[in-house]
Amino acid sequence: MTLLHLLQRSAEKFGVKTALLAGNRSVTYGELWESVVRFGAALRQLGVEPGERVGVMLPNVPAFVQAYFGILAAGGTVVPFNTLYKPEEVRSLLEDAAIQRILTSQIFLPGLQEAAEHLPFSVHVIPLDTESGPLGSVICGATPRRGAVPEPGGMNPEEVAVCLYTSGTTGRPKGALLTHRNLVSNVESFQQMAPCDERDCFLCVLPLFHSFAATVLMLFPLSIGAGIVLEPRFIPEQGLRCMAEKRVTIFGAVPSMYAVWNQLPPLEVDLSSVRFAISGGAPLPVEVLHRFESRYGIQIYEGYGLTEASPVLTENPLLGPRKVGSVGKPLPGVELRVVDAAGNDVPTGEVGEIVARGPNIMQGYLNQPEATAEVLRDGWLYSGDLGRQDVDGYFYIVDRKKDLIIVGGLNVYPREVEEVLAAHPAIAEVAVVGVPDSTRGEVPKAYVVLRPGLPAAKRELLRFVREHLAPFKVPREVEFCQSLPMTISGKVLRHQLGSRGER
Repeated sequence: MTLLHLLQRSAEKFGVKTALLAGNRSVTYGELWESVVRFGAALRQLGVEPGERVGVMLPNVPAFVQAYFGILAAGGTVVPFNTLYKPEEVRSLLEDAAIQRILTSQIFLPGLQEAAEHLPFSVHVIPLDTESGPLGSVICGATPRRGAVPEPGGMNPEEVAVCLYTSGTTGRPKGALLTHRNLVSNVESFQQMAPCDERDCFLCVLPLFHSFAATVLMLFPLSIGAGIVLEPRFIPEQGLRCMAEKRVTIFGAVPSMYAVWNQLPPLEVDLSSVRFAISGGAPLPVEVLHRFESRYGIQIYEGYGLTEASPVLTENPLLGPRKVGSVGKPLPGVELRVVDAAGNDVPTGEVGEIVARGPNIMQGYLNQPEATAEVLRDGWLYSGDLGRQDVDGYFYIVDRKKDLIIVGGLNVYPREVEEVLAAHPAIAEVAVVGVPDSTRGEVPKAYVVLRPGLPAAKRELLRFVREHLAPFKVPREVEFCQSLPMTISGKVLRHQLGSRGER
């Protein structure tokens, strides 16, 4: 079974049913499958080889889904790009994945062209929202020349389907290699925890380049013939009105979105169609959950996962007891343990590192054998997250071993931000930590030591960072210090900095 099998099966069974709805545009399952087959043929005619990594930089529009499956139909590997990335960030991913073709929209052309300028190889930037382009005719509905497309039955489930970039221990993004088998198994296991069918309608406002959205809000509903309402960005009031107007039954969000919805003034919207909501991407504060459920009458089922795990590892079962504050139980076929520093199981209820094993675990990181060996040990994925398990088998996330900052479900590594700030001529030393934020869960805060005689205003430093990094990575606060607390070996004591924050 491959991802193409899942879509083809739904197209054969639900051909005239709406698969994608974006604004006033709708795409049926039959139309989606036909466009995917044509897209795959067009890509092969452009020279895409089996196993070639092809980039996708698009917002939540039908073209993203068509391009995603079209690349798979051509035998390629999908590499989604964060649409918030600046040229410097895009360039590093293009080079690491050796991407020669990236599918995008005209609005991203200037940044992508700048990113590709100084690479040691040429990158073909292909806009899909113009009929004059080599692939735009497929998206816009015209019939391109036919070409050979691999039959789904002839594809190997062990082939890498997607390369999803996630931050690594060095602060540089790492490409997690996920096979068809990894992703299909995750979709099928999730279905057992959250039974849904073709009568459901999912709202997808989380970006599809995010692993949570890609699996839970795209692959999963497409595998069961459900409808997907695509919203290109999160506008709180519009999201609620969209749920009411489109009769959405299920939606997924990160904790910061629930917090924003809690703060809205009263709205006259009918959300009676919504069966339940899903939370992931970051820990969900219990207070936020209670306020949302009390206000909107919609239960939230929290789960936990990692990009390296396709990504879902646990979920509160829809048909079983829901434990507020926990991230639920492991998905069927997924094993979770809580271990100490030596890799030994800790007693029930005690805190340790969460490790996972199952058919959904990645093959490794692209071009990074050492990083792969660090997290994949003896068949287990070491998450870097601290947690505990109760007597009923429910898991609770306690903290993170890593210094990762999660801003509204998006990963920010301190070192990446520190490296940018360190390039400013006025900065002698800098450290970035996460501090609590009522809306986003946490946000970056920079502690800065200036060079003698070189003053710099906070506004100037933040403007400098914005020129190099995506908005969600920019510190929300800057605090000037005389010195940074460090160990004898010169490592910054981040926990001491964090204690200065508003905790």
